[in-house]
Amino acid sequence: MQIILYLLVLQGLMGAFDTIYHHELTVALPHKKAAQRELRLHAIRSSLYAVVFAGLAWFEWRGLWLWGLSALILIEIVLTLCDFVEEDKNRLLPATERVTHTILAMNGGALFGHWAISVAPLWASQSTSLHLVNYGLWSWVLSLFALGVGLSGIRDGFASLKLYKEAKIMTSNPFLSLPQQRILITGGTGFIGGALCEQLLAAGHSLCLLSRNPQATNIRFQSKVRAFSSWEDLSSKEEFDVIINLAGSPVAGPRWSDERKKVLLVSRIGTTEGLLGWLTRANHKPKVLINGSAIGYYGCRGDEPLDESASTQNEFMSQLCSEWEAAACKAEAFGLRVVRLRLGLVFGPGGALPKLLLPFYLGLGGRMGDGLQVVSWIHRDDVLAVIAQAIGDTQFSGAYNLSAPEAVSQAQFAQTAARLLHRPSFFTTPAWLINTLAGEMGALFTKGQRVIPKRLLDAGYRFKYPDLQSALQAQIKGGH
Repeated sequence: MQIILYLLVLQGLMGAFDTIYHHELTVALPHKKAAQRELRLHAIRSSLYAVVFAGLAWFEWRGLWLWGLSALILIEIVLTLCDFVEEDKNRLLPATERVTHTILAMNGGALFGHWAISVAPLWASQSTSLHLVNYGLWSWVLSLFALGVGLSGIRDGFASLKLYKEAKIMTSNPFLSLPQQRILITGGTGFIGGALCEQLLAAGHSLCLLSRNPQATNIRFQSKVRAFSSWEDLSSKEEFDVIINLAGSPVAGPRWSDERKKVLLVSRIGTTEGLLGWLTRANHKPKVLINGSAIGYYGCRGDEPLDESASTQNEFMSQLCSEWEAAACKAEAFGLRVVRLRLGLVFGPGGALPKLLLPFYLGLGGRMGDGLQVVSWIHRDDVLAVIAQAIGDTQFSGAYNLSAPEAVSQAQFAQTAARLLHRPSFFTTPAWLINTLAGEMGALFTKGQRVIPKRLLDAGYRFKYPDLQSALQAQIKGGH
């Protein structure tokens, strides 16, 4: 039995790593619509594993009870095989996840094989009973694993149910009212782009995506899109009505070394210049280019109100955004209507908000620096609705600030999050620590911008989430 206990603990450790590192942190599985069935399988498997961990930690399953345990193990094996098939249908697994799954399968085979050969025959020969045993520390460790995998199963079950309900809600899709469009998209697998593509597909539009990994893109969208990896792969005879250019490496990430700045510039401006190269040779020119940008265009300017007429600053973020927009504006020479979307901090399921809320869930939330820096934000649902309006309304042209009417200080954000989560908010992260760790990028967290969505308001746009409380309540209620 000692070998079985060793293998069970190893299975629990690897399973915890796979769930936390891959499903939660790397892939963010609970937020992906295509993972609804996979999450349901995980929920059932985790529940069975919880019974197996706890059952083998404290009991010998003698006589007829052995058949019940054997049935649970057999069902778990079948569900694992189904899970492998579902994963391959819906996503391209990272290499580390494939390796982890292989080791888990090998260890599981050794575990259940050894149990079937050395322990099960002995239990089968005894009278029917659940015989209580105590393996000391091993029993308590396995009980902890049983609790963890059980909670993980509950979380996956609720996530699957929520994704199922979201898939049924079509009336909120802003792209349903548009005529059928042929749309070329860059950045279609990111936090905004992924949701954009899902809603466009649900509304029946035709999509073609520039992607570093076309195979993974096709798997993610179940072969409902056409993906290509180089502008040279796109024929001059291709016809599109709309281009949506959202490509770009994440700004919040590694420190902004000279090399990192080059990556950020090339991922945006280089992609846009490649797009312009294709436009030069395209026989049919699209009608509109909707181009991403950010409120970083204005630089960090504290509490100064900034509408679309505000100037740039001598800062890297300002340079990055202004050069990206300048490249996009060159498409006007081909007769395209160019819409430049200057995005604030985008809230929604996934993205930055769950990471910002995590310290508050743990009771460790509070201010960053003095908390006076202004946070200009927008909900992803509003971003998608504005993109839909920009496609359909020919009056949309030029730059638009995509930020909610209610910008708040970081201290106000902390107070609101803590109040809605019923948690304290007294921790403070010193600005010097953030700036030391993040370098120049630290200004994103310690300095602020009060951005005004003047042109959207003038156009009569009505925000779905105009204030912070409504956006955070939607997030918290959704369980993200």
